[in-house]
Amino acid sequence: MRVFENNSAIVIGIPCSDLEFSHEVYGEGFYVFKLRIPRLSNYEDVLPITISERLISNLNFQNQKVFKVEGQLRSYNKVVNGSNRLILTIFARDISEEDKNNITNPNQIFLDGYICKQPIYRTTPFGREITDMLIAVNRPYRKSDYIPCIAWGRNARYSQNMKIGDRIKIWGRIQSREYQKRINEEKILKKIAYEVSISKMKVIPEENNRLENE
Repeated sequence: MRVFENNSAIVIGIPCSDLEFSHEVYGEGFYVFKLRIPRLSNYEDVLPITISERLISNLNFQNQKVFKVEGQLRSYNKVVNGSNRLILTIFARDISEEDKNNITNPNQIFLDGYICKQPIYRTTPFGREITDMLIAVNRPYRKSDYIPCIAWGRNARYSQNMKIGDRIKIWGRIQSREYQKRINEEKILKKIAYEVSISKMKVIPEENNRLENE
């Protein structure tokens, strides 16, 4: 069980797309759909979910029902137009109907991983401080998930000095963010990025990390 404790996500929302077949592994089919999750503001996050056919056989996604998905935020590389893209999805380990009146925190994630790219500190046009990080979270069979994360304010100022290989535990939420990418002078594409917005973080000293591994 310990291998799953370093990557834990719980999201609660309403499915906003049809189930679409994704792939098959050892005879088990997997499907994808989008889940619309409210924020405290008027904005909503729309997040991709990957789920086994064995978990959806008795579920009804109609009538605007609310579902709770428990699982992990995973990444994989996909070739799009000749270049590699990092694709994020929430891999569901359990799904159940939820009473919308009992929802307190509909979007939460915990990650325990390692800095795998030098953090980038920046400020927005409105003066907000942000540090972009890429966290590698280990999985069984020598696999890793690479999760883009954003720290704000004092967490941004602190994390900008972290180094590749530093271990970090983070708590936050998974967010979707629209942005524009210019293809040429006449064409601009709208794209969606997925990332973890950090609300709390804890850096694990190297000595503590070594003792825990032992």
